[in-house]
Amino acid sequence: GRTPFHSDTPVGYLRMHMQETPPPFRTVKPDLPALPRLESVVMKALTKDRDQRYTSVLEFARAFAEAADARKAVVGAVREPPLRDHDTMFQPPPTARRAISVATGIGGTRSRLILWVGIPAAALLLVLGGWYVSSMHPHRSSPIQSASVQTPQATVLQQEWDQAQPLGTLKLNPKDGLKYVWIPPGTFMMGCSPGDTECGDDEKPPHQVTITKGFWLGQTEVTVGAYKRFTVATGRQMPPEPDFKGRLLNPGWRDDTMPIANVTWDEAHAYCSWAGARLPTEAEWEYAARAGSTAARYGGLDEIAWYADNSGRQRLDSERIWKEGTVTTYEKRMSDNGNDMHKVGQKRANGFGLYDMLGNVLEWVNDWYDQNYYQNNPSQDPTGPASGQARVLRGGSWHDFTGYFRVSVRYGYNPAWWDELDGFRCGGEAFAP
Repeated sequence: GRTPFHSDTPVGYLRMHMQETPPPFRTVKPDLPALPRLESVVMKALTKDRDQRYTSVLEFARAFAEAADARKAVVGAVREPPLRDHDTMFQPPPTARRAISVATGIGGTRSRLILWVGIPAAALLLVLGGWYVSSMHPHRSSPIQSASVQTPQATVLQQEWDQAQPLGTLKLNPKDGLKYVWIPPGTFMMGCSPGDTECGDDEKPPHQVTITKGFWLGQTEVTVGAYKRFTVATGRQMPPEPDFKGRLLNPGWRDDTMPIANVTWDEAHAYCSWAGARLPTEAEWEYAARAGSTAARYGGLDEIAWYADNSGRQRLDSERIWKEGTVTTYEKRMSDNGNDMHKVGQKRANGFGLYDMLGNVLEWVNDWYDQNYYQNNPSQDPTGPASGQARVLRGGSWHDFTGYFRVSVRYGYNPAWWDELDGFRCGGEAFAP
């Protein structure tokens, strides 16, 4: 009974149908008992990218009928987090997290969903959408859209357009709805900062690195709202809701402006690929975090980061609590004080206009972890070891004390691990959603 788009003119209404991504059903009609799998099938049929749609109406009808079969329950797998290897992997104050089962019940949804969207309407949109997309030509005024046209010429034009962007240019990615900041190429000193006496061996020696190509990087960490788009489009499950000592940090994932957490490296990688991006390399991450600064932090810690001292109801001296107590007493103080992650983008941005590069949640990057990698890594565009047992996390979290909040700090974690401290952001030279 509701249309997905609204406009004051017929032309505006047609333009929105042709150019804008239809909203998921439950954002238009929250009480519609649509299964995620059923919703995903129809959203795939309505996508603007013809390569991502069904190849025929018959294929769509079969997928729709299968998803609407009330006899088939959709049950999310219980993901038991593997233990972290404390002997070989660096980490913030450890937390023991348990997996939460995610199960979706089935109701009689087929008739209401068919009435809402209508197979004839979907077929008509498929035809109209295919005609519209096939008539498009790559043009410089809309680089994200042109990047989706998979031709060598379009790719070259996209890369040339990207490399010409001035510092601080923002671009909205229509796939995930997030803003991305243009990071220009440059040279910096990677690793232990001058005068920093807290560096670990894996941060040494400091060494010069050149990033030869500019790249886009998420202005914020990936949000819950953006990750919901990903699950609807791909049919994946949301991760278990993050909890700390039995306290839910974002109950029901209801706050879309919070960073996504409880994601593995593979899930972060899959999201970025879906968004037409990738995880940044460790070198790109540190270069972007420093934003021209040679200091251990790009600003006063309270101004730029959510961390253990300021992420709860009252201010704490987390460093003292950690040194004078145990893991158990540290975590009890964090729990009793209501320490928690916060909405993205609330603290001061760095010199590139990026938020929460330190604090809030840790961020997966693309590289394998090697404690000795800095001893002989390339000086241009390093991408990390060719293989390994741990992936790199960067940036510190709301749970960590001050010593972890330095742009050179490196963490090596099991890539299958997930907890309430771990999130990510995406980047890349060009988007191709």
